[in-house]
Amino acid sequence: MRTREKAAVRAAVDRAADELVELSTALHARPETAWEEHHAAATVPELLDRRGFTVTSAYLGLETAFLARYGSGPLRIALCAEYDALPGLGHACGHNLIAASSVGAALGLAEVADELGLTVEVYGTPAEEGGGGKIEMLDRGAFRDVDLAMMVHPAPVDVAEARPFAVSHSRISYRGRSAHAAAYPEDGVNAADAFTVAQVAIGLLRQQLPPSSRVHGVVTAAGSAPNAIPEASSGRWYVRAESLAELAEIEPKVMRCFEAGALATGCTLEVEAESKPYAEFRTDTRTLEHYRANALDLGREFAPDGLAGRMNRASTDMGNVSQVVPAIHPYIGIGSLPATNHQREFAAHCVGQQAERALLDGAIALAWTGVDRAHDETRP
Repeated sequence: MRTREKAAVRAAVDRAADELVELSTALHARPETAWEEHHAAATVPELLDRRGFTVTSAYLGLETAFLARYGSGPLRIALCAEYDALPGLGHACGHNLIAASSVGAALGLAEVADELGLTVEVYGTPAEEGGGGKIEMLDRGAFRDVDLAMMVHPAPVDVAEARPFAVSHSRISYRGRSAHAAAYPEDGVNAADAFTVAQVAIGLLRQQLPPSSRVHGVVTAAGSAPNAIPEASSGRWYVRAESLAELAEIEPKVMRCFEAGALATGCTLEVEAESKPYAEFRTDTRTLEHYRANALDLGREFAPDGLAGRMNRASTDMGNVSQVVPAIHPYIGIGSLPATNHQREFAAHCVGQQAERALLDGAIALAWTGVDRAHDETRP
């Protein structure tokens, strides 16, 4: 029976293959950043709507989120569709492929939903790249009573288990006072220097941080004229740790470094959280083993530990979903090496033959995993 159901799933994905590739390509050609994914949020659910899914746009009051649902069975399986791009880099993390593969998996599961007692749900989840879209959706009631949440993420190579860092995202702003840098330098309060002091302090702090932690960021503005002392500066900073508990210990130390910049220069400091912190990932191990077996059946090969497989350590707001819903977040290779995620060269690999194979393999593997999960429910 399971073999027949998986054959039906694969046939459904194969029938939609051209449309799924077209969807991925269209998203790739029109990248939209966090909370601005208006075209994607309208385009991604169109194929689902045509296949009989009930689509709710602007889901939970979020303009660029949606929910698409098919079936009415007791087992609720959610597929997460990310579609935001990176500022200045486009789809250099392959979210166009994530969205299309989740849609494909949903179409496959819809084919056997009545037979297996499924409700298939696709969540359009905006703002993964720093905005915490899934966290906002969770806070508003999304994923409630879902039995399993899944997605597959592009990477240079296949890696089954996600082990993301917990992470906080902060906007840092200093306010000083402008002055002529040559004639009246003593009247200035240098907001650019505040960042310099803070970054030196962070560099020294690294000696006392756990080796697994990460602290990194960018200064986005720090003056515009060399003969005017900068009166304002701003930046975005991330702090990563193995868990939310460890993050709670590390982040105050980093914030004191920014306070040092303000104290040393006389600037005022403002820190604004971009979202709630992203959590570490809690993998549903039984479901992951199903995915691993299904991917191998499709001819995928999982990479050994090493540089190429490190994308599984990237942070994701899917971690927060995994804290409340059984979840998996495997990575699927697109043959991009030496290019890796968040590089322009990786974005170029997120369309084309190998990307299309990853898209369809990911959709089938996720849907087959949903079939296995349904049979787990009926097992004595």
